[in-house]
Amino acid sequence: MRTRERRALGIAVAATAAVTVGVGASGAAAATVAPRGWGVQPTGANAFAHSELAWQKKVAPDVYRYKFRYGPVFAAAGQNLILFGPVTVEKPSGSGWGVRFKPDLEYPNGEVPPIEEVHTHHGLILSTSRLDITYPRIPQRMSAWAEEKTIGFLPRPYGYLVKPSDQWMVNYMLHNETSRSHELYITYEVDWIPADSRLGKRIKPVQPVWLDVKNGSAYPVFDVKRAWGGSDGRFTYPDDMRESPYPKGQEINKWTADHDGTLVATVGHVHPGGLYTDLKVTRGKRTVNVFRSHAKYFDPNGPVSWDMSMKYTPYNWRVYVKKGDVLSVNATYDTKYLSAYEAMGLMVPYIAYGDRSGVDPFKHPDRIPRRGKITHGHYHAADNYGGKRTSLPDARKLPDGGGTTEAAVADWRYVPGDLSMTNSLGRPPIVRRGQELTFTNYDEPAQVFHTITACRAPCNGSTGISYPLPNGRYDFDSGQLGYGPKDYSPATNKVVWSAPKNLPAGTYTYFCRVHPFMRGAFRVRK
Repeated sequence: MRTRERRALGIAVAATAAVTVGVGASGAAAATVAPRGWGVQPTGANAFAHSELAWQKKVAPDVYRYKFRYGPVFAAAGQNLILFGPVTVEKPSGSGWGVRFKPDLEYPNGEVPPIEEVHTHHGLILSTSRLDITYPRIPQRMSAWAEEKTIGFLPRPYGYLVKPSDQWMVNYMLHNETSRSHELYITYEVDWIPADSRLGKRIKPVQPVWLDVKNGSAYPVFDVKRAWGGSDGRFTYPDDMRESPYPKGQEINKWTADHDGTLVATVGHVHPGGLYTDLKVTRGKRTVNVFRSHAKYFDPNGPVSWDMSMKYTPYNWRVYVKKGDVLSVNATYDTKYLSAYEAMGLMVPYIAYGDRSGVDPFKHPDRIPRRGKITHGHYHAADNYGGKRTSLPDARKLPDGGGTTEAAVADWRYVPGDLSMTNSLGRPPIVRRGQELTFTNYDEPAQVFHTITACRAPCNGSTGISYPLPNGRYDFDSGQLGYGPKDYSPATNKVVWSAPKNLPAGTYTYFCRVHPFMRGAFRVRK
C-alpha cells in the first residue's frame, strides 16, 4: 500500500476519529470523518453489542447466503442521533465474491418493527481494504441502506471481491419516533460465492462508485419546498436551484472516470417525495442519461412515505465509459404533495475496470436497456399509513387560548397549544399578526431534537408512515432544534426558533418531524 493510502486510511480508522454518515430526516448518505467525543462511539449498553452469524444456507450452485446480525443496540426514547460506530462486523470467511446484500432491523425475537415507530435512519458497510473511489479520504463505501431497505444485486459474471484480511465496518443511525426505548438488532444478508469455487473462478471484480448530489458532506441533505415546483410539480436538484448549490465551484455530484471500464449495475436513493434519480455520462460536450432509477410507491396516498422501492438496472444493463468521461447524478422530487425537508439524492453504480463489454452510450444509446425493476415489494413494516380518527380535537374549532409570544417544547409537548392537552393549555395561543411566536426546546439536554413543522389542518389523525406530512397551507419549519457537532448531525445548533411574522389571520397546525405523534396549533389574529 502506498504511503499516501496508508496515511489516509489511518486517519479514517484511527482511535481518535470515527466514520460517521450524515442523513436527512430519513435516509442513507455519504460518510466522512468525524471528531471523537460527540457520541459517535458505542457507549453504555451499546458497548456490549457484537456481530454474529444468525444462519447460513446454500441458495444456488456455489452460492451461499449468510445472515448476520449486530446488536443488541438500544434506541433511547426519541433518539435521532448519529451515536454509534464504526465497529467491525462479521463477514463470510475466506476469499469470495459478494453478489447480493439485503438489510433489515429486528427486535430480539426476530420481528421487524413498524417503520413509523423505529427504523434504521441509515446503515452503511465500509471496507478498510480500499479507499473510497469518489471520496478517497475514507474507507470504501460498499453498501448502504435506509428505511426503504433497498436490496443490492450484482449480475453475473460480476462480484465484489472480499479477502480474508479485509475488515468490514458498520456505521448506523437509529431513529426512534416514540417516547419509549427499543432493543434492536441490525441484520444483513450476504450472498457469497467462494473464490475457489467453479463459479467463483469466473467472476469479474467490480468497484462501487458512490455518487451523491452532496458527496463528501457530513450531512448531505437539501430542502425541496412545494413553492419551488414548476408547472409540472417537479423539482430537480441541483439543476433547478436558482443559486449555485456548490458555492465553492466544485460540482460534487460528479466524478471523472480514472480508467476505462463498464458500469454493470446501479440503483438510486431518495426520501419521501422523491420520484427518481438520474445517472448521466458526459463526454466532451455530449451528455447521455444512461439510467433513471424510479421510486415505486406502494402507498395509496402517493409519493409521500417510505412505503416504496427503488428501481434497479436490468440484469443485462452494461454501459461502457472511457477514462475522462464524467459521471453525474441528480434527484427529482414531487412538489405537489409536500415539502421535502432534509431530502437526499444518490446513486451507486458498480464499475468493472478494464472491461469493454458495455454499450458505448455515445455510439449506441438506443441499445442501453433502461426498464428497471424494483428491488422488493411492499413490506409489512410499512402497513400503517396513519391518518385515522383519534381523540385529538380539530384546533380550528377550539376556543382561543391566551395571548403569548413564547411557547415551550418540553416533555414531548408544545406548551401552550398541544392538541393532546385537554385543559386551557391545549387551546391555540393567540399571536397578533406581525408578532413572533418563539419556541424553545427544553428537551434538548436529553439530546432529544424537535421540530415545529406546518401540516395541513386539522392534523389530528393517527400517526403512520404517511401522516402527518409537511404539507401545511403555508410552509414553515424550524429544523431539528438541538445541539450536535457542526455539520455532523441533523441539529440546527440552536434551541430557539420563531414562527413567521407575516402569516395571515387563521389557525395553524404543526407537528414534529422527528416525533410525529406530537401535534400543536397556534392562532394568528389581526
